[in-house]
Amino acid sequence: MSLFDPHIERHLIADDGEVVVDEVHKHWASNVFAALEMAAAVPVLLLLAWLPSQWYWVPLLGSIFLVLHGGWRILQRRMDRFVITNMRVFRVHGILSQRIATMPIARILDISVHKPLIGRIFNYGHFIFESAAQDQGLREIRFVASPNQRGLTIQRVIQRAGLRGGPRPAAEERRSEPARVSRERAAWTRAEQARAEQAALDERARAREEWDREQSSRGGRGSGRDAREPRTEPVPVQAQATAPQGHQGWLSTHGQRRNAAPTEVSPDASADAGDPRDQNDTAEMPWWRASN
Repeated sequence: MSLFDPHIERHLIADDGEVVVDEVHKHWASNVFAALEMAAAVPVLLLLAWLPSQWYWVPLLGSIFLVLHGGWRILQRRMDRFVITNMRVFRVHGILSQRIATMPIARILDISVHKPLIGRIFNYGHFIFESAAQDQGLREIRFVASPNQRGLTIQRVIQRAGLRGGPRPAAEERRSEPARVSRERAAWTRAEQARAEQAALDERARAREEWDREQSSRGGRGSGRDAREPRTEPVPVQAQATAPQGHQGWLSTHGQRRNAAPTEVSPDASADAGDPRDQNDTAEMPWWRASN
């Protein structure tokens, strides 16, 4: 009967991917007293045999009241549902007026399971929720069938929700996908910049090593050449410009002679020919010295 069905699917947040993990009905032990109340209508109705005829309406009304009240209580237990989804737990109860109490999975701090002696025999118990909220709309759920399995189901939902290190639901992953993509893109950009900077540093280091190696090789060759060849000293340009023409020729010739590589001459040849430097100096001596 659709009139006496709580229609749990109407209370789900389908847009965010909420699905029912478990729907808990009341244990049949919750209807025991209601069934006994309905059964009590039979002996009350039997009182008609001992009561006067003018009082017949008393046991009749009493039996009708017991049947209706017991049936109402059974219907209340039928309409009372405890639902576990991947996002929350909620309770729907009420016949004519319906009430809903909801608690998100993130607010569940502790779940206590109370199993009385009869409950241990017939496999039912009572749930007591401890949440972060002070005013709790969902505090105690009574007559829960298979309480151990239902408790484990809630723990698995909490684990899958990522509140204790487990994987997150698909809806939350879809909502966090743009943020994750932007974080990965920023991390990739930073990594590329770091690689480019490291490559530039490596290139600089290689260029520096090649330059140092070239300078060291040039320094080795230059030291040997400097030992064999004399160092030339530049002649000031101002002196060349202001000196007389003969003096300029002597300076240029003297610079060319100093730049020329020295030749090895044997002692005998030098003794016979004399010192060519003295002859050159006498031939290229300025006019004012030559006159003296």
